[in-house]
Amino acid sequence: MDKKVGNIVCVVLVLIVSAQGLFARELTDALNRSVLLPDQPRRIICLSPSLAETVFALGLHEAVVGVTDFTEYPPGVPAKPSVGELVSPAMEKIVSLQPDLILAAKGLNRPDIIDQLEHLGIPIFVVNPQSLNEVLETIQQVGDIFNRSSEARALVNQLMERRRAVSRRVGELPRPRVFVVVWHTPVITAGGKAFLTDVISAAGGESVTADIPQTWPQISLEEVLRRAPDVLLLVRGPHGGMTLEELKARQGWNRLEAVIRNRVVYMDQNMEHPSPLVFDALEELARKLHPEAF
Repeated sequence: MDKKVGNIVCVVLVLIVSAQGLFARELTDALNRSVLLPDQPRRIICLSPSLAETVFALGLHEAVVGVTDFTEYPPGVPAKPSVGELVSPAMEKIVSLQPDLILAAKGLNRPDIIDQLEHLGIPIFVVNPQSLNEVLETIQQVGDIFNRSSEARALVNQLMERRRAVSRRVGELPRPRVFVVVWHTPVITAGGKAFLTDVISAAGGESVTADIPQTWPQISLEEVLRRAPDVLLLVRGPHGGMTLEELKARQGWNRLEAVIRNRVVYMDQNMEHPSPLVFDALEELARKLHPEAF
């Protein structure tokens, strides 16, 4: 046996033996697996930034022993040890942190990574929020996992009220038609199953690609022109990028009425995070789409 692999196996066996008798509950996760959970998780690793944000929002920061790269919010998270990239975390690092629970996200964390962790005997619970309602459900689920059900319920109620407050302001106003620029060459946007599409709707807009069944469809620039959005929405970060000046200088994009009329909205990456932070983004987007309501 490879010495490195042998060391990992030994550590895992120690973890399993020491944890015997501490597992008291079973919950079903987003992969429809029945996961045996510690009665009171004390050492957890969050395999996505949004999961760390959710756990921290519930006041459970002391239990977090590991996060992935680019987990930047809230303050204090960057000081936590990193287990590496979201798509390929370091197994040795994960094991060395001796977690009694790992939280993962379907679609972000690879199935083979989840399988490896499961085979190591470390409890791993997978979530998959694909809408604002499902973000709220995930918050409650995480609260239940940590025996913080009442705190989670209070946070969910607070976030629901913030969403209702936005709806009261923008609900009766005309809904601008929005096109999300995920990438410009080739053109990739948000389809009907994308999380961003739900946020746009809640903020008082209408995605012009909500009818496309794929989550992240690729379409032609001619199709963007045909759909004639009132507003372009770009998320700042590694794949948003283009400034209004660059759009005006780019062939085809400069023919869009939204570009000609300077109707380009920029949002930060909170808008893509299915965590309590997305409700900050929801309020910000509503203000940008409907400044007259605020």
